[in-house]
Amino acid sequence: MILASIRSKVPGLELDGQLVIIHPNRLTVAILPDVQFSSLRQALESWGSSSAKLQNIDAQLRAGYWSHTVSTEQVVFCAPLPRSWTLLDGSAYVQHIKLVRKARNAELPEDLLIIPLMYQGASEGLLSPFDDIPLLDPAYGVDFESEVAIITDAVPQGTTATEAMQHIKLIMLMNDISLRELIPRELATGFGFFHGKPPSSFSPFVVTPDELKDAWRDGRVHLPLETYLNNELFGSPNAGEMHFSFLQLIEHATKTRALGAGTIIGSGTVSNTDASLGSSCIVERRMLEKINSGTITTPYLKDGDRIKISMSLRGTNIFGSIDQVVRQIKR
Repeated sequence: MILASIRSKVPGLELDGQLVIIHPNRLTVAILPDVQFSSLRQALESWGSSSAKLQNIDAQLRAGYWSHTVSTEQVVFCAPLPRSWTLLDGSAYVQHIKLVRKARNAELPEDLLIIPLMYQGASEGLLSPFDDIPLLDPAYGVDFESEVAIITDAVPQGTTATEAMQHIKLIMLMNDISLRELIPRELATGFGFFHGKPPSSFSPFVVTPDELKDAWRDGRVHLPLETYLNNELFGSPNAGEMHFSFLQLIEHATKTRALGAGTIIGSGTVSNTDASLGSSCIVERRMLEKINSGTITTPYLKDGDRIKISMSLRGTNIFGSIDQVVRQIKR
């Protein structure tokens, strides 16, 4: 299935959006019965029963029998989950960790290859795929981070990687917006990210794992993730080069707590050891420039810059595109 959330003025749906099903052509939207389905967040909390009902409507939509449809041009997409109980972002790509730590003159963890890195980010006010990226102050060093993300059902504390696959219900793309010049001071305090990690943005469509065919295996999406900056390809590294799979990220996250239905887990910035494939964030390119030439030439984002993030499978833009423009906020 391909699901999405659209903006709605219906009382009770303003914050969570209205759940819809997307036809495989990505051009048609199935409007669902309000009495059964309101938001994706609600559906995830009863996924065992709601998924069967959604699959039935999806089958009718694909067969041309579902009558209550509109075109994608007639709706305004939210993030699939405009708010969630928890957003956790991993850092599963070792190459990215090495480059970013080097940029901050920080030591690599001794257990880098054994224990995943993860932080808890903002889980409300999440941005739609087309919302502007707010530029509060150019000195903050605004950066994008192109990632894959999953959404889980309720996951018990102590879930192992072997048990984790059954809890991955949906997959999407994520732009983990980062304020690079605020992060070093926050991390130096030993208290972690806060101002340096404002709300992230997400792809318009979220899909069940079966939609990815054989590209979804071993808890990883084995496809290139393309990022364009101002209409020029910035990078297309393969998302399958995760050192820690989503299964291992779930195991790590549930070491000390259960996860509520609708928990979002990001992969961390997609990064490959093959530098010719480009980068999924500016700070990586800046670090490579410093290593290769001794001079950093790529600036952080400025007013008017446009970021586009997408992933294709056999010519189909699976998740739709995150397509955002940076806008200076006037105070």
